[in-house]
Amino acid sequence: MICQMNLKDKAPEQEVIMGEKLLNRIEIDPNIMLGKPVIRGTRIPVEMILRKMSQNISVEEILADYPRLTRKDIQAVLEYAAESVSVKEIRLTVGKR
Repeated sequence: MICQMNLKDKAPEQEVIMGEKLLNRIEIDPNIMLGKPVIRGTRIPVEMILRKMSQNISVEEILADYPRLTRKDIQAVLEYAAESVSVKEIRLTVGKR
């Protein structure tokens, strides 16, 4: 499945917020974890942190398990997830690309 976010539909101030909060802490690099979003400077996928939180694992436990992470990293993960589902256009494509 391929998910494309169209950020052109966002208001300029929302793009700035996303840039400041996310792009400094979340990165997507095809050479790291097959291009999945990760916390910058780590190989810790955004998805893994979200799954841990969905299993009622506390922020404190996550930070204890991953001492390089900060609360701001966790906040960036949540902000990234919120932005990912709030965009106006999400195209899902099943099959080969």
